[in-house]
Amino acid sequence: KPYKCDTCCKSFTRSDHLRDHIWTHTGERPYKCDVCGRLFTHNTCLNIHLRIHSGERPHECGVCGKSFTRSPYLNVHMRIHTGEKPYSCGACGKSFSDPKTLYKCDICCKSFTHLKEHIRTHTGEKPYKCDICGRLFALPSTLKIHVRIHTGEKPYSCGVCDKSFSDPS
Repeated sequence: KPYKCDTCCKSFTRSDHLRDHIWTHTGERPYKCDVCGRLFTHNTCLNIHLRIHSGERPHECGVCGKSFTRSPYLNVHMRIHTGEKPYSCGACGKSFSDPKTLYKCDICCKSFTHLKEHIRTHTGEKPYKCDICGRLFALPSTLKIHVRIHTGEKPYSCGVCDKSFSDPS
């Protein structure tokens, strides 16, 4: 891939692909929808968009008959029928059928459902403060669990021995 973007270091096999990619950084959108005026960085994106106006939905589910404007939408939909969840969050391990549910961290390349909160693990930012002891936390959920140390609240019980805990883990 000899064509490299100076802004983000992505590489491409063709110069026209690099040119189109650079538009994502510059904001340039040279392809315009004649129906609604929406602008696009790629001609193929415009052509797919035009299906919204024409009502064309060429990709149909063989199980339930639902149709889609794009084949990737059908592929994600099919996971409803198969139960497949190939995308998992690097923080909590929860799995998802749709990759758009996850966001990729540019620093460590892991995917997360709450990327802004994950970034704090890299920056060290801790905007949530305990009103009782002043300790700082990166996540509101961690602060909430911490406050239980002060209040004595233990809402999680063991199903075997009935012992209670302030933290679900």
